[in-house]
Amino acid sequence: MSLGPVEILVVKFPGNQFTGEIAPALRDLVENGLIRIIDLVFVSKDADGSIGAFEIQDLGEDEQASYNAVTDFEAPMMTTDDVEQLGATLEDNSSAAIMLFENVWATRFRDAVLNAGGELVLNERIPRTVIEEVAAAASAA
Repeated sequence: MSLGPVEILVVKFPGNQFTGEIAPALRDLVENGLIRIIDLVFVSKDADGSIGAFEIQDLGEDEQASYNAVTDFEAPMMTTDDVEQLGATLEDNSSAAIMLFENVWATRFRDAVLNAGGELVLNERIPRTVIEEVAAAASAA
């Protein structure tokens, strides 16, 4: 299988107020062929700094069903060390969803470029703050 650009995304939830509301948005991305979720782990950091992690199978039945519909795990790629390191960056009494995903749209595009004899020259993510600054400057002009 051809694997395209893979990214890691960490979304934190202060106060451990994690709900399953992101599952429908993820389902849309997966169903539209834009991303493929390779690994998804939830991590929490208690008020005393203790870190705990849980997988989809550790969620309640309804939440499990929501996330199972969007995941495509062949084998977990994030290690316990990865999760602990990312969990350590959280503030006390917070949680996070850690998602490893493939940009499927980019995989299809890359394959088309390669089949056409093209070569990638530059691929860089521009930070949101830079985009906001440029947009504000353009609006002011």
